[in-house]
Amino acid sequence: MMPSLRKVLAASIAATIVWAAPTAVSALPTDETGSLSADADTTATTATATTATAAGNRSADHVVFLALDGFDVEYLDLVRSGEAPMPNLQRLLRAGSVTTSTGTMTSITNPSWSSVATGTWPETHRNTAYWFNTETNTARGQQRDLAVPTIAQSVREQGGTVFSAQWFILQNYGVTFGDPDGLYTQPGGDCARRTDDAVAVLRGEPVSSGGQLVTTNGIPELMTVYCDTLDAIGHEGGDVDPRIPATLTELDRQLGRIVEATKDAGIYRRTAFVVTGDHGMTTFDKGFAAEGLAAIEAAGFTPQVLTSGQSPAPGTDVVIVVGGVADVRIIGERAGDPAAVGQLKAALEALPQVRNVFDEADQARMHMSPNHGDLLVEPKQGWSFGATPAGPVGRHGATTELRVPLVLAGAGVVPGVHPRHPRHIDIAPTISELLGYAPPSGSEGRALREALRR
Repeated sequence: MMPSLRKVLAASIAATIVWAAPTAVSALPTDETGSLSADADTTATTATATTATAAGNRSADHVVFLALDGFDVEYLDLVRSGEAPMPNLQRLLRAGSVTTSTGTMTSITNPSWSSVATGTWPETHRNTAYWFNTETNTARGQQRDLAVPTIAQSVREQGGTVFSAQWFILQNYGVTFGDPDGLYTQPGGDCARRTDDAVAVLRGEPVSSGGQLVTTNGIPELMTVYCDTLDAIGHEGGDVDPRIPATLTELDRQLGRIVEATKDAGIYRRTAFVVTGDHGMTTFDKGFAAEGLAAIEAAGFTPQVLTSGQSPAPGTDVVIVVGGVADVRIIGERAGDPAAVGQLKAALEALPQVRNVFDEADQARMHMSPNHGDLLVEPKQGWSFGATPAGPVGRHGATTELRVPLVLAGAGVVPGVHPRHPRHIDIAPTISELLGYAPPSGSEGRALREALRR
């Protein structure tokens, strides 16, 4: 199955931007490409935000954040065409805007949501996915470790209240089971079940949290709801799975339930709504693990592909952990040898299935986690550094899955005004700005003030 022409073109643009201005991966607001070099004043902007918000300036009493895992920006085409009606979203947009936001590398769930939650790049929050830990001599999958505070911790530290319905990246980072001021629930199930908890909290009803019924102390200032149906479907059938349109409409129904609950609670006009995804999705139906391992062996190495928890066999000197992209690290006597890394990079770049090979300098310019290996191998669209699947399936992790929709609407948002080149790291500062709080400490993003009421 071939990827869409739009996604191929977007990927080509992204690659050009990464290499031309790798210190700031760009976004595609609406239908135009823009460089983030215009945000060179981010540090000054964040500092100003800290001063202003600390004074208590507030344009929304509540923010509802809907986290849609795997919300590819191209899914909006289904909405525009009428194939996936989202009437609640469209009504909400009368009081806001939808634009295209840019994620972080690697575009994997946990590190991506970590950037959204903390306002920092992976190089700062250190949440890393699919890498080899030299200290434990094992491959790692996904994790929840964070080196900096989240938006939930920041709000709590400044006297605010938070509720999270299974947005797991906040668990024990500002919300916990049983805490009525920072409540976390993990009901499982689909988006409707998680929305049930949010609606109950808005009604002042108790919800099950870690096995006990808990009632929040009033309506929390920040409420988050996590839904991962799109991601599950995308992995099973790719980014054109026929179930996607109906899923978008169902997610819209849950959004409508939340909006109606804010109206019933009498807080709708004082509530801002933020909706976004962590990453997009790309279809692949071909794997090149055999060719990749053969190329590495031909370059004079002994490679091994590892899954989470595995350790390399004796004699292995190159370990590979695959998660959308392939994390490649030289171990043993040749570890840290620039000549060996260069030799390995040349072998991988020669493979026709490979789109990019990012070395440590590239990774640093793209603000990736320093936990990654010597090289990150990005497959061309339609391919994976793994086995060939039985049919089309989905993947993410590469620069081709960085773009997601971003909805800002409601209290404190200027209708019809699109933020300039929004990124994952701008979400937490923007929520903070809406609520009148300083952003999380260490935040590297900026509040998207051009789209907010002053």
